[in-house]
Amino acid sequence: MSFIETEDIQKGENVYINYQDYGDGQPVILIHGWPLSHKMWEYQIQAIVDAGYRCIAYDRRGFGDSDQPWYHYDYSSLALDLRALIEQLDLYDCVLVGFSMGGGEVVRYLSMFGPERVDKAVLISSIIPLVKQTDDNPDGVPEEKLNEIMKSLQTNRVPFLAEFGKLFYNYTGKKGTLSEEQLRLDWTIASLASPRAVIETAKAWAHTDFRQEMRNVSVPTLIIHGDADQIVPIKTSSEKAAEGIRNSKYVVIKDGAHGIFVTHKDQVNSALISFLRR
Repeated sequence: MSFIETEDIQKGENVYINYQDYGDGQPVILIHGWPLSHKMWEYQIQAIVDAGYRCIAYDRRGFGDSDQPWYHYDYSSLALDLRALIEQLDLYDCVLVGFSMGGGEVVRYLSMFGPERVDKAVLISSIIPLVKQTDDNPDGVPEEKLNEIMKSLQTNRVPFLAEFGKLFYNYTGKKGTLSEEQLRLDWTIASLASPRAVIETAKAWAHTDFRQEMRNVSVPTLIIHGDADQIVPIKTSSEKAAEGIRNSKYVVIKDGAHGIFVTHKDQVNSALISFLRR
């Protein structure tokens, strides 16, 4: 394992972020979704490296093999971790790829640091621009539903994550839809994440409003989303992101659930590699 160091301002201590670095060429940075780790990108890492790119996948603080500090799971802190990775590996012309919650890190990074080291961006099943239902976002998730999720994470986290994993893939139990082994793998990864990090990052993706920040995304951007996503419905997320991010290409995966990186990996990889080569 390899690590970069970033700072926990609250304690003045370093936080170590685990990353994997494969291949050569233009760097493609993969930012995982909640509540998984860099391991979710198994099929994308292979495709990206085989296509001739350098692929870097890291674990968000609190997840995977990264440190688990008590504080700072807001998007600005997470973007600072991404900045530390880019600076310490001396990366330029990066492609930032954010899945689900990771889309927020892409947008916040570009808002804070601009496109100086970034060539392109990719949002897959992303929460951008706003999850929560508000008067001007009527199709969002109602506040009471978000509160139920937070309560479950506080009082019944491990069983909740098992059920969440099924919804992640629109799992029906029928043969050919998704293996139970994939569900067990995801559940294991999610269960081993810091309970504090799982809750605090859930607060971040549930309540952060990126509608104004989308205008800060000036680099060419690929948006991929499944039209059957039950975790982040396409109408409230990527449909609006495609309208709000200039210079974007929008790809809709028919019958795609949230976890299209597994269930529709060939379509996702094809769109991703084509965009990298564009």
